[in-house]
Amino acid sequence: MDPTSGSQAIQLKKELSAETFIFPLLFVAFFAMLAGQMGLANTINTMMNTAYQLLMDTVLYLTAICVLMGAISALLSEFGFVSLVNKLLQPLMRPIYGLPGAAALGIVTTFLSDNPAILALAEDQYFRDRFKRYQFPALCNMGTAFGMGLIVCTYMLSLSSTMGESLGLAVIVGLAGAVIGSIVSTRLMMRHTKKIFGPDAPALSNAAEGMSIPPDMRPVRQGSAAGRFMDALLEGGHSGVKMGMSIIPGVLIICTVVMMLINGPSVDGTYTGSAYEGIRLIPMIAEKLDFILNPLFGFSSPEAIAVPVTALGAAGASLGLVATLAGQGLVSGGDIAVFTAMCMCFSGYLSTHASMMDSLHCKELIGKAIISHTIGGLCAGIAAHWLFVLVQFFA
Repeated sequence: MDPTSGSQAIQLKKELSAETFIFPLLFVAFFAMLAGQMGLANTINTMMNTAYQLLMDTVLYLTAICVLMGAISALLSEFGFVSLVNKLLQPLMRPIYGLPGAAALGIVTTFLSDNPAILALAEDQYFRDRFKRYQFPALCNMGTAFGMGLIVCTYMLSLSSTMGESLGLAVIVGLAGAVIGSIVSTRLMMRHTKKIFGPDAPALSNAAEGMSIPPDMRPVRQGSAAGRFMDALLEGGHSGVKMGMSIIPGVLIICTVVMMLINGPSVDGTYTGSAYEGIRLIPMIAEKLDFILNPLFGFSSPEAIAVPVTALGAAGASLGLVATLAGQGLVSGGDIAVFTAMCMCFSGYLSTHASMMDSLHCKELIGKAIISHTIGGLCAGIAAHWLFVLVQFFA
């Protein structure tokens, strides 16, 4: 049997190679690092409990979002709204993002919900047919940059009473910073994908789907308007279920590891084996780099760096840190602008990018997507800081 036959090519290596011996050492060293601080029993219990909590609290929530957005996106596609948005926003989206106008729907849906909402749109064949092959993987980066945007902005505004100042301007500046970060992330990603797939390959081959669609036409389901409405609603929701199930491995595996490297022990400073405990490795590294990060982001206190670092794994968790720092008087309006930009642009992408790219059938591009989005998120924070300084100067 040809090892390259089938849907995916199989790469062959020698039965025994350097990685055969190196990987077990690294694997054991990683667990030794965790167990050395937390204890072996607590390490295992925390992994199990964190994965369970992520499944119950995060995955089911995201699955519900995927189902609802899948139904909505199918309706928008069935009754021509995707075509309308594509026509209206083509002059804007093309020069800014290098994407078709329909991509603006991804911005709206992820801003109103969370990162995986872009997957429900991407599953729609008519929406996907608007893209070139090299543009399609960049939807992950663009959608993630706006994930939980409404929640982040609303939460930051709600801290006005706690901080004793209006934060409306800071949130607007932060939103502008997130937009800049999204452009950087998306454009960088497409530089990689364009080299791989070329500029002309379509994301969806009409010939492969057994149909040929004229440029001024769009496909619809058979039947009356009411019947098409119900079919689109149910079929879109069904595709959302598949998307929700497909993100389970990535969220549970990646997010569990990230949380254990970001979080610390329980409130009383001891390890109990409960969910979301960890060794705080990533925040400790960030503190060592404060002399570089502070000039770029203008943080009012060293503790502030923990917010964007935590946003790498979970935007919701980072919002809780903002409230704590605000209550202690350790942040200012400029910090809120940077927090808004980075929490929104990062949106816990280390936890979701792998599963999202896998769902888009682009898992070989996970590394490039993460690198591009890391740069985009940093640019979002830097842009928000200096935009806020500029606004304050002219205020």
